[in-house]
Amino acid sequence: MRAVDLIAKKRDGLPLTAEEINWFIDEYTAGNLPDYQAAAFLMAVCIRGMAREEIVALTLAMANSGEILNLSDILGGYAVDKHSSGGVGDKTSLVVLPLVASCGVPVAKMSGRGLGFSGGTLDKLESIAGYDVNLTTERFEALAKQNGIVLSGQSAQLAPADGKLYALRDVTATVPSLPLIASSIMSKKIAAGANGIVLDVKMGEGAFMTNLEDARQLARMMVDIGVDAGRDMIAVISDMNQPLGEAVGNALEVTEAIETLNGHGPADFREHCLDIAGHMLRLAGQGEKWTDAKAVRELLVSKLDGGEALTKFRLLVEAQGGDVSMVDDPNKLPQPRFVERVNADQAGFVSRISALEVAIAAFELGAGREKKSDSIDPAVGVKVHVKVNDSIEPGTKVATIYANDATKIASSRDHIRKAIRFSDTAVEPLPLFYDVIYGN
Repeated sequence: MRAVDLIAKKRDGLPLTAEEINWFIDEYTAGNLPDYQAAAFLMAVCIRGMAREEIVALTLAMANSGEILNLSDILGGYAVDKHSSGGVGDKTSLVVLPLVASCGVPVAKMSGRGLGFSGGTLDKLESIAGYDVNLTTERFEALAKQNGIVLSGQSAQLAPADGKLYALRDVTATVPSLPLIASSIMSKKIAAGANGIVLDVKMGEGAFMTNLEDARQLARMMVDIGVDAGRDMIAVISDMNQPLGEAVGNALEVTEAIETLNGHGPADFREHCLDIAGHMLRLAGQGEKWTDAKAVRELLVSKLDGGEALTKFRLLVEAQGGDVSMVDDPNKLPQPRFVERVNADQAGFVSRISALEVAIAAFELGAGREKKSDSIDPAVGVKVHVKVNDSIEPGTKVATIYANDATKIASSRDHIRKAIRFSDTAVEPLPLFYDVIYGN
């Protein structure tokens, strides 16, 4: 085969065979094809798209480009995983994983870092002093067996083709391609070895998918890939037109997750976690138990409010070298030098909270990174204390800014004020979820 022939075939809108896709991915991963040919291939896919069979072939080729874990063997039974497409204030994994594990369903997850306005689970966890996200495969497996919960960074041996192609997509304007997005996400999930996968696809101003139609298309595409690869799949489409919970910023989000694990926390975030955890239990039950939604919710609420989920989180932190005293007393987490209150200057109903503007407000303070090599400040960020349709009076606290550089506060405050809009009349509250898509 020749790379130029495959590029031309896709350029002309013709489908590629699984054999052709496997060859191209294998050769590129091995370093036998130059970046400019891979870039041409990506652009052809971006413009021409791919059929379902091609997307599955591309996903499996990338998954098989490196190490494939078998969590069933590691955990001694059915393994379930979750993935979020990223969002503002999305610290869901910090609650959902220990919550599911406290129900007797072991979870072993590999997560990523944040880039741009999207916060990364690893960055949040590293707010806890000593927490080790760089586990060897052997250590990852050992902790999964020993504790029934482990959460670390993605192994470099996992789907290396995706790592190479993702870096290229970022500089060739091919990031928005749905087949490339879906295959990138699912190649890592399949390589990570779970039997069942729950996808949390964000939709709204603070998400990559800004409208419901595109979010449904991406969710359906990823569910189909998983089913064709022999996985049990559920995808939910959740709102990201306003931040999830209140906190946006690494240590702030860890604190909010701990509050939620203590049976408190913002109502929307708590409800979101209970819903995602419920879907994970449904898959883990394989149709034989946990089919009664009411009973599942009662079980999850009892684990959350009874402290068992928090105990699992403490075990996770301790096993990976983290300072558990920070879990017991979140005031020991990194703290900012400056805290500034932002008040409403008018009465009315909150009509809009731009998740994107809130994310920029936190980013301006140092809570995010533009490049993977950039450092972040774990102590800084913002909290938004209102939700769409809340009724407020002048002087009501609508947000709080947490900063370590006083010169950055004004810009952050401007973005918060741009984010929150008011109406004289009540508006419809935003839903937590828009749709659920089942694999089979």
